[in-house]
Amino acid sequence: MTVIWHNPRCAKSRETLALLHARGIVPEVRLYLEDPPTEAELRAALKALGRPAAALVRRGEPAFRDLGLAGVGEEALIAAMAANPALIERPLILHAGRAALGRPPEAVLALFPTSSLPEIPRG
Repeated sequence: MTVIWHNPRCAKSRETLALLHARGIVPEVRLYLEDPPTEAELRAALKALGRPAAALVRRGEPAFRDLGLAGVGEEALIAAMAANPALIERPLILHAGRAALGRPPEAVLALFPTSSLPEIPRG
């Protein structure tokens, strides 16, 4: 199963979702701002991403400054993202135990075997 942590107001999130659809991939859409991931889900996503929490946090969000998150540890960032899902970078794609951020949107295609993706017609 493929899941996208999606924010429909985000252009990169919309572009990533459209790219997946164009390739015949119909992910489960999780509106993570309305249905925030738990700390355990964030830890699992980070493990699948193979990156630390700092790679998934949006440093430009006002909550990042307001909560004094600069320089805090992994667990504090995870707790902050669970409590304030706007801090989570988007879009995040989860597929077959792996994850990728759609920045740029094409980065998520690495999660899928090339042979399973149809070519996009040029024209």
